[in-house]
Amino acid sequence: MKLLATIRIALRALRRNALRSLLTMLGIVIGVGAVIAMLAIGNGAKARIEAQIASLGQNVILVLAGNVTRGGISQGFGSAGTLTKEDYRALRREIAGIAGVSPEVRAPGQIAAGNQNINSAVIGVSEDYLEIRSWPLTDGLNFTDADVRSAAKVALIGKTTAQNLFGEDDPVGKIIRIRNAPYRVIGLLSSKGMSMVGQDQDDIVLIPHTSAMVRLTGGTVFRAFNVKAQSPELVTDVQTQITGLLRQRHRITAAKDDDFLVRTQQEIASTATSTSKVLTVLLGSIAGVSLLVGGIGIMNIMLVSVIERTREIGVRLSVGARSRDILRQFLVEAITLSLVGGLIGILLGLGSAEVLSDKFGWNTLVSTNSVLLAFGFSAAIGVFFGYYPARKAAHLDPIEALRYE
Repeated sequence: MKLLATIRIALRALRRNALRSLLTMLGIVIGVGAVIAMLAIGNGAKARIEAQIASLGQNVILVLAGNVTRGGISQGFGSAGTLTKEDYRALRREIAGIAGVSPEVRAPGQIAAGNQNINSAVIGVSEDYLEIRSWPLTDGLNFTDADVRSAAKVALIGKTTAQNLFGEDDPVGKIIRIRNAPYRVIGLLSSKGMSMVGQDQDDIVLIPHTSAMVRLTGGTVFRAFNVKAQSPELVTDVQTQITGLLRQRHRITAAKDDDFLVRTQQEIASTATSTSKVLTVLLGSIAGVSLLVGGIGIMNIMLVSVIERTREIGVRLSVGARSRDILRQFLVEAITLSLVGGLIGILLGLGSAEVLSDKFGWNTLVSTNSVLLAFGFSAAIGVFFGYYPARKAAHLDPIEALRYE
């Protein structure tokens, strides 16, 4: 029997029990739709994290001060104040292959302008900070090396801070007060959005680190250095140089641990995305179970169909149909159920991802690979779970089949 004839017979058999066929496909539809939607959620979370890591800048190396423990509680890296002004000057002077270095000083952030008084993140940095972070200005100018050396009272502010203090007015040229010290706003930062921990990166004020240390903190050490390598190929070499230089300057022997932490952007990204990868696999696996249940449903219905159509099978075998024709017919029926269910499931999954994004604000990303994976898996389920009922039908004894009531 020709393949097209077999397909027509199989489709006619499915149409005879249209409602049962639709209910049988439902498990595959839900399974495929769930796999696509769940993978879209996981991929969306991963893409968001990667975008936020990219917002740190390109070829960035982060050097954090050591960890300190107070009252038996670790304060985390950056709290020990082990990075000094001399370390900063040594990095700029002795490390080859760097495009910029900026220290980081965080200060208490009560800011006033006119009758507005807010709390915002105030960070002392160098003139290289914007280049390191790939953070352009939408208005105004960056502060200069001369501003840093003279501890000038100038500031760059983020869009959220500008909105809170000045509304829709242009903030450039206006005066803000940080802990009663007047600072002139010389630049407005472009929007960065939310950070990985849900913090608004645009609610920020950048000032020269020297000004922050002299007027706001009174400190002499830094919590971190931001370093940018000249190219991606130099990142590992620059990281090694920084580690060696700081160990030498801090007189750390081979038997002792570092009192600082050096992390590259790639390491930060790998750590941050590892959780999202696990989440994606977990969600996909859970959704895959529903596909498996759908496959079992197909096998169950096909077995029932074989029993109901025993006499039909006996007649076809007695008039010359071969066992492989019967096998092919029932296998085509099972594959058709899974493929049609897979196509409907793809539409359901794409629609679900869109609804989750629009109505709930979740980041979703539907990849071609996830669609192909779900569809291919549904087709494989049709073959796998349809083969046993098809084989059972093909091996029926024609005489016994004709006697079946």
